[in-house]
Amino acid sequence: MTKKIISVLALVLMLTMSLSVCFAAPDDEAESSSVLDAAAVSAGETTEAEDGEKADSVAGTTEEISKTDAIVNFLKQTGFSMTNWQSLVMILIACVLFYLAIVKKFEPLLLLPIAFGMLLTNLMGAEVFHEEMFEGGHVHWDMFGTDSAITPGLIDVLYLGVKLGIYPCLIFIGVGAMTDFGPLIANPKSLLLGAAAQVGIFATYLGALALGFTGPEAGSIGIIGGADGPTAIFVTSKLAPQLLGPIAVAAYSYMALVPVIQPPIMKLLTTKKERQIEMKALRSVSQKEKILFPIVVTIFVALLVPSAAPLVGCLMLGNLLKESGVCERLSKTVQNELMNIVTVFLGVSVGATATASTFLSLETIKIIVMGVVAFGVATACGVLLAKFMNLFLKNKINPLIGSAGVSAVPMAARVSQTVGQKENPSNFLLMHAMGPNVAGVIGSAIAAGALIAMLG
Repeated sequence: MTKKIISVLALVLMLTMSLSVCFAAPDDEAESSSVLDAAAVSAGETTEAEDGEKADSVAGTTEEISKTDAIVNFLKQTGFSMTNWQSLVMILIACVLFYLAIVKKFEPLLLLPIAFGMLLTNLMGAEVFHEEMFEGGHVHWDMFGTDSAITPGLIDVLYLGVKLGIYPCLIFIGVGAMTDFGPLIANPKSLLLGAAAQVGIFATYLGALALGFTGPEAGSIGIIGGADGPTAIFVTSKLAPQLLGPIAVAAYSYMALVPVIQPPIMKLLTTKKERQIEMKALRSVSQKEKILFPIVVTIFVALLVPSAAPLVGCLMLGNLLKESGVCERLSKTVQNELMNIVTVFLGVSVGATATASTFLSLETIKIIVMGVVAFGVATACGVLLAKFMNLFLKNKINPLIGSAGVSAVPMAARVSQTVGQKENPSNFLLMHAMGPNVAGVIGSAIAAGALIAMLG
């Protein structure tokens, strides 16, 4: 009995041990699995950390590269990277013009804006003026549209006033309002002296043709001899717009150099006795004569040379506003506000055409030389005609006033006065010289119209 009990207990014990092993194995496997899983997770976390560090490193490197590219791209877009030696030369020339305008006071009202326009257009990347929009002497209106690949700059828009002949005509209104035609009306013979000075224009035209310039280019160069900046710009914008920059700079520079260029020529062509001739005082001119004069001149010139009508008409309109006595407010406006505003626009626009590609050439040197010739011949022709007229006149005229036939008003008349007084302190030639001086303004406008009609 005891043996049976011991056998049963042994069997129960064995079964219990078997069951404990059976149930204990999954737990161990789970524990083992959890250990493995924990190891795997730990390894995964380590891998993810390493990947994160690598990603951060790559991102940092990419960010550094993008910053470097941004800096490089910025530097490439600056004007410093686009600047070449030609643009530097033009900037230097602009600075020389600043010096002449500010320090030497050579026609500062126009030479300074011209210099600034020249400076702006030669600052690479500024894109304020595009020559291609006016290529071939025509306005390419399609490039001003929204579909154009070029965005018009500020001076592109302002230059339309030059190209369409608006600014010179508006300036002539102001010039007319500031001009007194009384000396010319009182002494009609002085009209001949103003006409004689225009010979320099056509003589220079022939000389420019001989140097190889085309007809329109030669006509534009010749008009420098008229010593009238707005007229030179008006003609050049019609005939040879590609030469506008050099011609405008030459025209206004020589206008400023009237006191330097003219006296040697005047003294060379006259004797001391001739320079001492005293002239009688001019008669007084009535207001009726001054009112009728601009109307009659406008009708006559417009019918004789229709292409000169815009310049002469505007000149006479300004004068009529002044002389009529009923438009005082308009007269003051065109003399001051209108004149000043248009002068700024005109100067900056013309200066902007002086790009390195057009200005730095042999043609520019030829233009400057021919400009001096034009001015010298115009001065000489006026003086020589005065000497010739004295052969037939009882009341002699002082040949010095013939030099005032160029239309640099009133500077040329002042030069005649200055040279005359040095020879004879009691001689007063200013009012006498104003006659041919204002006649020269009309004469240069007529000559401009004739050139446009023949060559345009």
